[in-house]
Amino acid sequence: MTSQTPDKASPDLDPPGSGRLAHAPADHPSIPRAKVGVVLANLGTPDATDYWSMRRYLSEFLSDKRVVDYADWKWQPLLQLVILSRRPFKSGEAYRGIWNTEKNESPLLTITREQTRKVAAGLQEQHGDAVMVDFCMRYGNPSTDSVLKRMQAAGCERILFFPLYPQYASPTTATANDQAFRTLMTLKWQPALRTVPAYFEHPAYLDALANSVREAYDAAETSPEVLVASYHGVPKRYLLEGDPYHCQCQKTTRLLRERLGWDESSIQTAFQSQFGPEEWVGPATVEHVAELARQGRKHIAVVSPAFSSDCVETLEEIEEEIRDSFIEAGGETFTYIPCLNDRDDHVAALLSVINNELGGWV
Repeated sequence: MTSQTPDKASPDLDPPGSGRLAHAPADHPSIPRAKVGVVLANLGTPDATDYWSMRRYLSEFLSDKRVVDYADWKWQPLLQLVILSRRPFKSGEAYRGIWNTEKNESPLLTITREQTRKVAAGLQEQHGDAVMVDFCMRYGNPSTDSVLKRMQAAGCERILFFPLYPQYASPTTATANDQAFRTLMTLKWQPALRTVPAYFEHPAYLDALANSVREAYDAAETSPEVLVASYHGVPKRYLLEGDPYHCQCQKTTRLLRERLGWDESSIQTAFQSQFGPEEWVGPATVEHVAELARQGRKHIAVVSPAFSSDCVETLEEIEEEIRDSFIEAGGETFTYIPCLNDRDDHVAALLSVINNELGGWV
């Protein structure tokens, strides 16, 4: 069977679109029309906030060697017998505080679904039915495996896999790609797979980020004195071993500052969500905002350029823990600037990245 362009019915199908191969035996498996797939991949979400749902999710997440790379003999007993006996209760409480009760799901799932809907609409307008769009989660549901297999069964002979992380990191981008390739290892007929590289310096992404900051500052009753760009942290060892995440975060902050036309003192970089005994890249956001308050900064804003969607790390950690740290240290006004989520300019940026990476396929 010859390879076909994805925007035309295959001439080898008789009649076109029937799924029956011309000149093939009657019992030959049906072949769907060739298409291109686009998969938006996000971090993940528990199915519910109860103990066992949280435990399953956390066990999958914290057993990932890209996230915690200690030897299994050392890490798994500690994880399964100690950490997962307590942490699901605390994490479940955090998720309950932000849970989308109307849809009975996490905000990350709600937002990612809406991003996917808008991206699909944009690609439909540009390319018609030649492109199929879906989303998956690295941990939890919908799983990477189920989505990629569904797309392959629907005729996607080429798939663009898009981890929704502007900055590349081993525990985010790399593990999402790993999971996609694990699925390909199980398929008799593998689709061609492209992965989307980091897009932290893409002009449309930076424009959307700058727009969100300007809008928040315009709406604030008291103008923030400092903007803290808070990124998810990684162990410092990752930086020394070649992971580019820390450098890409620093460059994102610089490029955002240049987009805004601000001086260097107006925006600062910090890192959140640290855990474990080893040294992490810093400064830690929760401590940094408290130090700003002690220095006399009474009004600050926090933005999260590394998160494409609001999630527990932003809606609970920043909006509660980090906010409380600033106020308790003497701060007065704390403005959280939401993630780009399904903003139209963010969707336009995602479409720009996607269309660039689809070059030669559509």
